[in-house]
Amino acid sequence: MPAKVRKQIYLDQRQNRHLKRLAEARGVSEAEVVRELIDSEALGTPMNRLPPDPAAWEKAHQTMLKLLAQGPLPNRRRNWTRDDLYAERLSRHGHRSD
Repeated sequence: MPAKVRKQIYLDQRQNRHLKRLAEARGVSEAEVVRELIDSEALGTPMNRLPPDPAAWEKAHQTMLKLLAQGPLPNRRRNWTRDDLYAERLSRHGHRSD
């Protein structure tokens, strides 16, 4: 683990509440949230990660397993080509004029 440099910052009450909520929701320290936000800003990627939710993932997994067990839907085309799909699109929407 790289050496850490101590920084002292001042936050207003609103920022402090937000920082506490973010840290609690993610299950990490407030310092870790600050480090992640700095990294995301430096990389130009927004920090809109949601905290992991194992119960939601398990529910989604069970739903997928149920759908898989049902097998293919009746009356659905199983073999298709790109040309078939393009022709179908054109019949529904017509030609695009770019």
